[in-house]
Amino acid sequence: MTEQPVALKVLNGLSALLVAAALWMVVFYAPLEAVMGLVQKVFYFHVANAWVGMLGFIAAAFAGIAYLATKDVKWDIVGVAAVEISLVFFFIAIATGSIWAYPVWNTWWTWDPRLTTAAVLEMIYLAYLLLRQGIEDPDRRARFGAVYTLLGGLSVPLTFMSIRLFRTIHPVVVGGGNGGEGGFSMTPAMLNTMFFSIFVFSVVFITLFWHRVRLGRLAQRVEELKLKAMD
Repeated sequence: MTEQPVALKVLNGLSALLVAAALWMVVFYAPLEAVMGLVQKVFYFHVANAWVGMLGFIAAAFAGIAYLATKDVKWDIVGVAAVEISLVFFFIAIATGSIWAYPVWNTWWTWDPRLTTAAVLEMIYLAYLLLRQGIEDPDRRARFGAVYTLLGGLSVPLTFMSIRLFRTIHPVVVGGGNGGEGGFSMTPAMLNTMFFSIFVFSVVFITLFWHRVRLGRLAQRVEELKLKAMD
């Protein structure tokens, strides 16, 4: 693999610094919530991971459209990279949500519309990765991936809007007030911390995504050499 571009090296260092800054803001800058106490601070990284994870799934859908339009394999690499990284971010969001829910809802998990749609969304993209492994032909695999991520992307707005469309105990975080059990009013410092965390995790996503695309290009080259050797 070629040496990392200078911009990627800068992003590596910047990501580490931003994560440290976000941690400082969560621990020291954001005030302690009066009712929930310390567990509320999980909220900042929970929201940031969920937001970035869903954006990554949407990016994979656009990559699928681009592949179907151009048949350029680079878009398949982009789609796979976006899905793999988003799966990790979204799983962290689900896990941190459970950590928050136990002291607030007195349960680690409940089949609330938001939690249910989030779990289904995670399984949809886990299935995507598993099903890809069963397709040996690169062109068929890429076409399947493009169509799958395009259709799978439809579940993202449903997950996002579930707390607005259905009766739910999950708080409405962005827009729509503080509805839902465990909802709370945010001070300016809390809002600053939340939006800064979203920005930080967006930068981390871009950094990891760039690394994964580079790895995908190397894997594609290896596969091309294997197919050539088999001819």
